[in-house]
Amino acid sequence: MEIRPSSVIDGVQHLTLDQHYDGRGYFMETFRASWLPESDFVQGNTSMSEAGVLRGLHYHTRQEDLWFIPSGAALVTLIDLRASSATSLAVEQFELSGPQAVYIPIGVAHGFYAPSETLMSYLVSGYYDGTDELGVLWNDPDLGIEWPVASPIVSERDQTAPKWADVPEELRPS
Repeated sequence: MEIRPSSVIDGVQHLTLDQHYDGRGYFMETFRASWLPESDFVQGNTSMSEAGVLRGLHYHTRQEDLWFIPSGAALVTLIDLRASSATSLAVEQFELSGPQAVYIPIGVAHGFYAPSETLMSYLVSGYYDGTDELGVLWNDPDLGIEWPVASPIVSERDQTAPKWADVPEELRPS
């Protein structure tokens, strides 16, 4: 297992997981607490996205995420919304699939585009209660994010999220 820090956004970690093959397929550990000892993941979730779906941009002020794609692939987009970060407003895009995982710290907005049916499994460091589910408009021109499609399938929540300039100061990560 290999962990590489992002060269774009402070605190983001890219993980390459070990796959152990035999005649039946493979076995792979997708998480060990010792890999990210500063994290405290408490809940696991799974989402399935049809081809053409874009989810995000979401961010949290109290929750970390660890994303893994067991099936399919995702074009992941991260943007550092932390005002105090040396990489504030930096954008990182990459494909996530296979034995790859990504750790997303508090205050880093995250979204992904699924070019084909995609299954995402992810861990979070806070139990869901809805009060830390924040978002920024996925195609906010001020953020300069280049998505591979102009008209993806987007939820109402994500379609009506505010532009970053319109997010009140009290809802911005520090």
